[in-house]
Amino acid sequence: MNKQATGVDARLENAPARASGWGREDTTWMLGLFGTAIGAGTLFLPINAGLGGFWPLLVLAVLAFPMTFYAHRGLTRFVLSGRDGADITGVVEEHFGAKAGTLITLLYFFAIFPILLIYSVALTNTVGSFLEHQLHIAPPPRALLAALLIVGLMIIVRCGEQATVKVMSLLVYPFIAALVLLGLFLVPSWTGGILATASEVPSASSLLRTLWLAIPVMVFSFNHSPIISAFAVDSKRRHGAAAEAQSSRVLGRAHALMVVTVLFFVFSCVLTLSPAQLAEAKAQNLSILSYLANHFANPAIAFAAPLIAFVAIAKSFLGHYIGASEGLKGLIVKSGRQPSAKAMNRIVAVAMAVVCWIVATLNPSILGMIETLGGPVIAAILFLMPMYAIRRVPAMRKYAGQGSNVFVVVVGVVAISALVYSLV
Repeated sequence: MNKQATGVDARLENAPARASGWGREDTTWMLGLFGTAIGAGTLFLPINAGLGGFWPLLVLAVLAFPMTFYAHRGLTRFVLSGRDGADITGVVEEHFGAKAGTLITLLYFFAIFPILLIYSVALTNTVGSFLEHQLHIAPPPRALLAALLIVGLMIIVRCGEQATVKVMSLLVYPFIAALVLLGLFLVPSWTGGILATASEVPSASSLLRTLWLAIPVMVFSFNHSPIISAFAVDSKRRHGAAAEAQSSRVLGRAHALMVVTVLFFVFSCVLTLSPAQLAEAKAQNLSILSYLANHFANPAIAFAAPLIAFVAIAKSFLGHYIGASEGLKGLIVKSGRQPSAKAMNRIVAVAMAVVCWIVATLNPSILGMIETLGGPVIAAILFLMPMYAIRRVPAMRKYAGQGSNVFVVVVGVVAISALVYSLV
């Protein structure tokens, strides 16, 4: 009898915990994940993804959900495998040791923080241009404008992580509405666009090369790794043993929302514009909204474009701040300093706000190159580190043997190799 009871207990202990019911906080996180991933880069995605032709775009559309879901689920599982309350920097140290923890934390911070700087510059440029060209108001001095914008975002940040995620989730609603409405607005103007290239079936080698170079574009269009650590920590706090099942559920719905919304917008754009027009937009370095406004001579789109860009940049700034602040806090702790939580938050907020303000004021052109250099690091942390942990960390070994692991590694290697190739 005791043996039977012991066997039942063992089976119950090893059985996967089931997801709990869906709550308001799950919706908030779902939209927060969407908000971090889908930013201003979405406004360039129809151009970058559409230039490869119909067949590569179709393959990328099919791969979009599994590429993003499996990778971010792996990173979420990695953070969940650590001790209670540990963020990604603490989990790396717990599993791989102090030296590896310090190295990964350093790389993690310097991969995410430059993106925050880019958003600071883009936000200042967008608002300044909107004031000047749409509202016909002379913008304030750049230093003052940058300060006002960054201080405004930092006030949200200082309200706490939960408040930040809630603001991001609220900003997502108008952004989704804008993408869908713009996609619907273009439907009457569909001329076939990219379908003109459908009859030109590429050779296997040509298709593979196009996909090789295009996969990083798709990967980073849906990347929200900077907020995954905070998401996993909060999920573990709220759901305990059921955190993995519930977080996978939230991720699945978030990625489905991302893929459906963004791909509808992308296909609506590429069915409206010809490949030659997409190439022209690329050469002019315009977002798809700016090009469409010029193409249709439509003042409504020209007016809406900077507003949509502002919302996109603001919510992505908040999401990346969460990840960058985690990295900087980890570096401070690993340097041997132990300030109180309140002092730590204040130090990190002031330091990051000052640097963002200086860079936004100076408006350097080198930022795009810095973002590109950080790409391989983000891809390695997102795709390869969790898969390596499955083989080396006992707490992660239960995920071994899944076909999705091989898929994630292959996509990670492809993305990293293409990013490195683009730098050479």
